[in-house]
Amino acid sequence: MHRHTHREDMLSVEEARERVLALVPVLEAETRPLLETLGQVLAEDLRAGLDIPPLDNSAMDGYAVRHQDLLGASADHPVEFQVIGSVAAGQLPHHKVKPGTAIRIMTGAPIPPGADAVVPFEETDELERQRSARPLDTVAVRGEVPPGANVRRAGEDVQRGQVVLPRGTVLRPSEIGVLASVGMATVQVVRRPIIAVLATGDELLEPGQRLEPGKIYNSNGYSIAASVVRYGGVPRVLGIARDNLESLTNKLEEGLAADMLITTAGVSKGDYDMVKDVLVQRGEIAFWSVRMRPAKPLAFGTLRGPGGRPVPHLGLPGNPVSAMVAFEELARPALLKMLGRKNLEKPTIEAVLADRIVNTDGRRVYARAVVTNRDGTYYAHLTGPQGSNILTSMARANGLAICPEDVPVLEKGERVQVRMLDWSEESVY
Repeated sequence: MHRHTHREDMLSVEEARERVLALVPVLEAETRPLLETLGQVLAEDLRAGLDIPPLDNSAMDGYAVRHQDLLGASADHPVEFQVIGSVAAGQLPHHKVKPGTAIRIMTGAPIPPGADAVVPFEETDELERQRSARPLDTVAVRGEVPPGANVRRAGEDVQRGQVVLPRGTVLRPSEIGVLASVGMATVQVVRRPIIAVLATGDELLEPGQRLEPGKIYNSNGYSIAASVVRYGGVPRVLGIARDNLESLTNKLEEGLAADMLITTAGVSKGDYDMVKDVLVQRGEIAFWSVRMRPAKPLAFGTLRGPGGRPVPHLGLPGNPVSAMVAFEELARPALLKMLGRKNLEKPTIEAVLADRIVNTDGRRVYARAVVTNRDGTYYAHLTGPQGSNILTSMARANGLAICPEDVPVLEKGERVQVRMLDWSEESVY
């Protein structure tokens, strides 16, 4: 197989990512209401202050009994019990189970003293008694049960003093449920990064404005801000900076209050130099060529924030697909690192390529693809024209099919690695 020769003045995607990650810190902790912490990372070990369950309780609706009272019981030889009380979830039992007695009990209710098993309603004659209007002061049980049957033991789920969730845990709905179960109303988490998003260019209009000749709508500001939200950050949308010194400077000043500034456009060789000049004057910024298609031109470094605080800045290309792909590969891992996340990777699968991918210049190609699953095999279909200006190619895609830098062509039927943008049952048809 013929392989491309790499140009040494280009950074690999991995080198670019390492440089970006090296300049962003894990952010400090904050105390947040529990329901606002989804996707955030615990900043402390969480210990339980109680047992869960706090008491032995019933796993079934039925009758709490002593198991030895049922030895020899069967459908032909049921054992009759005197019913001395009832207990529901949230109540405490007021009676002790003695030989020959039972207490009617509901799921979750504490096991009465003296009882060591629960017989489900279905294994008694309660229903027949109700149908024939007989009193429920006695009940017949039609079979034996072992000790501990249908009893949930105190501390079975969580024991007092136990670390229920260690520092560094990503809070999903299940973890939030665990924290609620031990009584936590607020929790210490790594705070969400505030990401300022700024689009640049005289040609841009905001959605809702009347379209004028020669103008286009600002899609990048919205796709990038939405990506920030998707991965757990807080976007600070700065709108559009025009190609003049005053506008650029004012908008950049607004962005320097954030944890990171992302700009789009103004970083490629063909752009006006004004964006580059302003960025260089405000900090230490390098302009890169990265060995990826789309999104070859990038800028990255730090700007001087209030009090000299360094503010990481990532300059994405202006083409909409380039901006989104560069965000996925470089900004998304940085955002996740700031959140305290350890796993910075997107799921990657192997699929059979249904269309040809041509690599013309030795860059890593990220082709927009729809992954389907047929009979246990993944197939990757390209979404049509792959120009970096065709944003609908991203809207149709659920993954990025990757052609390595040194492979000139991947033919239909070959295996391809696909970075999944969406990974759910709904997204793999």
